[in-house]
Amino acid sequence: QVQLVESGGGLVEAGASLRLSCTASGRAFSGYAMGWFRQAPGNAREFVGAVTRIGTVKYASDSVKGRFYISRGNAENTVYLQMNNLKPEDTAVYYCGADYFGMGSSRWTEYEYWGQGTQVTVSS
Repeated sequence: QVQLVESGGGLVEAGASLRLSCTASGRAFSGYAMGWFRQAPGNAREFVGAVTRIGTVKYASDSVKGRFYISRGNAENTVYLQMNNLKPEDTAVYYCGADYFGMGSSRWTEYEYWGQGTQVTVSS
């Protein structure tokens, strides 16, 4: 069992930055690939990016590449999502997921555990 808690969301203006954190408790954090997803109202859960157990990072698309950065601190049992130059279209609830021995999949169904989500709202 793994419990995940996201934090760091908020209301910001376009162009601002936020850093989301996802802290895990329970089973060994280092054994999990960690993914970030987001979901806007009326939309499906969308892959943002993921970091594997060995630190390989994958990003979803050109929409976030160069603006979003994922990192993990195994000593802190935490994965981070640094979001720069935020745009209104980034507005969503952001979730982290844990996939035991995963490869950083873009499919949310691959992740066994989820946090409660943190709201990010970007005003224009």
